[in-house]
Amino acid sequence: MAALVRPREGRMIGGVCAALARRFGTSTGTMRVIFLVSCLLPGPQFLLYLALWMLLPSEEKNPAATAW
Repeated sequence: MAALVRPREGRMIGGVCAALARRFGTSTGTMRVIFLVSCLLPGPQFLLYLALWMLLPSEEKNPAATAW
């Protein structure tokens, strides 16, 4: 499984669905549909999305440049 970071490529709003899709090995479209359908159910899905947007680190621009 990949690390849970918000990717720079493939974002629509915050990159949370793209990060979750990468982590669990699904397509970003599938993850976005799952999120939209889950918003029809009662619960704090939107608040969870906002929290993940703030808490998940963004993918580094060039990870090789920071390596020693």
